[in-house]
Amino acid sequence: MASKPQGTGGRGSARSSPPRSGQGGPARQVRIIGGQWKRTPLPVLDAEGLRPTPDRVRETVFNWLNHLLDGAWNSVKCLDLFAGTGALGFEAASRGAASVVMIEGNAAAVRQLEANADRLKAGQVTVRRGDALASVQALAARGARFQLIFLDPPYHQDWLVKILPLCSQLLADGGLVYAEAEMPLDGEETPDWLQGWTVARADKAGMVFYHLLHRNSAPEIEA
Repeated sequence: MASKPQGTGGRGSARSSPPRSGQGGPARQVRIIGGQWKRTPLPVLDAEGLRPTPDRVRETVFNWLNHLLDGAWNSVKCLDLFAGTGALGFEAASRGAASVVMIEGNAAAVRQLEANADRLKAGQVTVRRGDALASVQALAARGARFQLIFLDPPYHQDWLVKILPLCSQLLADGGLVYAEAEMPLDGEETPDWLQGWTVARADKAGMVFYHLLHRNSAPEIEA
């Protein structure tokens, strides 16, 4: 099996997961759930292991976010690490996010993200090709801060263990982190690497566990 490039996300490249269904069939797509581009389809790159965040999960997550943000998307700066198809980042932009930075390590996925941003005329979206860890470190060194960070990394590679402590340096006061994982993060025993974080919301779809996290303070979004 070919090695997986670092920094490539669950929504954009191969990872340790069951093969997707329909390989060799019609081109797949996901749809933006709400906002100015509601119902706009986003093509899904025909790549092994590609797993866009399902529409139903995104609808639930963005309902949570609308509640916690009180709908004030115009003050929210987003970072979409492991961007893949960009389904989460474009959803945030559609709802009025002030800016969305997408980081993706797969060259073909980056080209697809750029094409989608051009098609939508999404001027608030910036697409960058790069390794997730190196990108987070570079952003932190520049003093970048985000009110919302999306994390959908490859499974079974301890990405959340490695990346979440670094994201703490990038998170604005009261900011939120969305994290998908192959396990629940709100169990009875909190792992050491989650110390200092609170799971504000959590749910499960199939074998995917998804969560909203905030640091141990009230999740009020910085203007």
